[in-house]
Parts: sequence; C-alpha cells; structure tokens
Amino acid sequence: MAALLLSACVSANAQQAAATPAPARAALEKQDIRAQLSPRRFTTVAAEIGAKISRISVVEGGRFKAGQTLVSLDCSLQAAQLQKAKASLTAAERTYSGNKRLAELNSVGKVELEVSEAETSKAKAEVTLMNVSLDKCHIAAPFSGRVVEQRVREQQFVQPGQPMLDILDDSVLELEFLVPSRWLAWLKAGYGFQVRIDETGKSYPAKILRLGARVDPVSQSVKAVATVDGNFPELMAGMSGKIALVPPAGQ
Repeated sequence: MAALLLSACVSANAQQAAATPAPARAALEKQDIRAQLSPRRFTTVAAEIGAKISRISVVEGGRFKAGQTLVSLDCSLQAAQLQKAKASLTAAERTYSGNKRLAELNSVGKVELEVSEAETSKAKAEVTLMNVSLDKCHIAAPFSGRVVEQRVREQQFVQPGQPMLDILDDSVLELEFLVPSRWLAWLKAGYGFQVRIDETGKSYPAKILRLGARVDPVSQSVKAVATVDGNFPELMAGMSGKIALVPPAGQ
C-alpha cells in the first residue's frame, strides 16, 4: 500500500510540473545581475611639452564643450624661439633669392645655390616645428563632458606625458555586465529590459547594444554592453544597480 501511495505522489508531481506554463518556467530562470554605468568615452589629458601651467580653465565636476581650452601653458620661451626661427627664415630666403639672381648671371656656383636653397627649407621646417610646439601650449577638449579629477595645479611645472586632467563624456552612459553564455542563443542587440540603480532607487529602461567577442570558459559567461534608453540627468558614471533579464519561453 505504501508503495502504491508513493507512486501516486510521484505521478501527481510530474503531472503538475508538466502543467506549469512556459512563462512561469521563464520566471523561475529570472536572474538578478549587477551592472555598472560607464562613460562611452573617457581619457586622461596629458602635457605634450615641458612647461609651467599658467591657467586651468575648468574645475573638478565642471562641464566643458568640445574644443574648449582646458589648460594653458606658459610658452613664452617657445614664442621667442618661433620669432628667432622666422628671422632665420627671412635671412635664408633673401640669401637664396640673391643667389638665384647671381646664378642667372653665372656669378655663383651651383653648389652654393643649392646650399642656400637647402638652408631656406631648413629654416621653414624650424618655423613649422615651433608653430607645432606653440599649438601644444593650449590643450583643448577632445569632446564635450565633465572633469573627473584635476591632477595638477596652476604655476606647476609639468613634464611631457604628465597627466593633468581625467575627463569623460557623460552624454551616453553604458551598462556593462556579465551574462551566462547559454543566453547567447536568445540575447541579441536591441533586447529591452529594466535596470534599477541603487543610488537613485529608480528603474530605467535599457536595451542591449552589443555582446562580447569571447566567452570566459571558466565562468561560462560573456560580457554584455547596454545603454539606458532615454535622457536622465540624475545618472552618473560609476553608479551601479541590478538588472532583471527573463529568458523567453522555451529557452
């Protein structure tokens, strides 16, 4: 009798599981995944020449526009060198011009003419070089955004390659997270979901932008990148939250 009752219970449980609708099974597979907001573009602005900082036009947390001057360097030395290079160019051009006229009268040798021409080209190159150096005295923003961190101060001398400002573009914030690799069978670009951000306590619509190029064989996961669908000024890079992705029925 006990064996018959046990068999009947197992049969009833199997029938109940088979009768569970597909949406319910999908809900059981629902997973809460942590995600972090990251800027699409960010960089560290560094000095390209050695000079003293004369002015920093932005502050930490401040906004700036593309092309705006962020840092100005004291380039009085480079400016003087440019004037010297221009004077040398003027002298070289006059010498070359005079030698060309003398060459027409066969009063100067070919080698001397070619040397004066080469000196003119050299002087032009020096002027170009100094102009390039002066252009590096004013560091312009490569994109619109905000200052994350100011690493230097005005009147400080910086070396070539020394970091000065960390900046980011917060016009588009992306969500980065890991999902099970088996989800690649159904998770595609454009798939919509909700993300709840811890810092604001609110939920926002989002959609998948792209999926990673490789699967981690150890964790059997793949990186996914999504974007918040809409404009929400309260969101900032570095915020994190929880997303809820529900596999479609049958997955």
